[in-house]
Amino acid sequence: GHSAGQHGCYGINTAACNLVRSASYPEGALIAGGVSQTPTYLTAVSPEAVKDEVKKQLKVFKEQKVDLMIAEYYEHVEEAEWHIHAIKEYMPGTPICASLAINADSDVHGVPTGECGVRLVKAGADVIGVNCHFDPFRCIEAVVKMRDAVKEAGLKCHFMVQPLGYWTPDASVQGFIDLPEFPFALEPRIMTRWDMHRYAREAWNEGIRFIGGCCGFEPYHIRAVSEELSEERGGYQPANGVKWGTCLQKHTKPWVRARANREYWETLNPGTGRPYSASLSKPDQWGVTAGHELVKQHETKTTEEELQKGADFKTKILASKPC
Repeated sequence: GHSAGQHGCYGINTAACNLVRSASYPEGALIAGGVSQTPTYLTAVSPEAVKDEVKKQLKVFKEQKVDLMIAEYYEHVEEAEWHIHAIKEYMPGTPICASLAINADSDVHGVPTGECGVRLVKAGADVIGVNCHFDPFRCIEAVVKMRDAVKEAGLKCHFMVQPLGYWTPDASVQGFIDLPEFPFALEPRIMTRWDMHRYAREAWNEGIRFIGGCCGFEPYHIRAVSEELSEERGGYQPANGVKWGTCLQKHTKPWVRARANREYWETLNPGTGRPYSASLSKPDQWGVTAGHELVKQHETKTTEEELQKGADFKTKILASKPC
């Protein structure tokens, strides 16, 4: 129901490709097209129906001659496999990056994370990993599971990670979507730029080379990642970097000047400023997934009857859980 719908996916993605070209050239940059999970899969229809829907989305990227395709944000590895197959059929020869929105344990259907990685590679992905739903360190943990399983299977690929900009140590299998703060009260969970330095270094040390961010990432987060990996990236320094606080060396207050060093910021344990703030939350964990009546998608507005079904289901779930 968003007003952008009047322009259609084709028009929006055409404009997006043109904007990227105008912003990146003549210096040059890779242009990626993107697809993600579909309502069609959630209604549990056939692989061919899902692939047909994906191919409709791919038309504009094929015409725009994008450099690569990113297939991301899949809660079920099965759907990711179908999307990879569709890309290979419709855009043969195009490099494919595929990432799942899962934790280090399994996808939403219970397929172990390591096995998910192997299946992505066997489906034809050149780069695999995890994006969204979890914080950087939980995402790295998941990618490491994939990396080890792929190596054990005798396969080869590259690895990627695009996590949230929020801390989610308490998130369950559905990630931050299950947290009671989602989506309008997540700000207390935002990570600092120093957390991002640590994230970038740990990802690099684990052999991950496609390092980015997803929901909650701000420009200063990306700058921190770039700063941390400056040497590995040929000495490139991003504009307006804070360089571990050295910009504070000329501050008027001496106690602030004393913070102009890496050790201070790297060891800081920030307070929230909220006297009664809970450190962790209790995820909803409804446990519904593809094929369940409550996640079936349609274009029309959700009815009062459907809203009531959801409310009744929540009451049932709460009643079944121990206090």
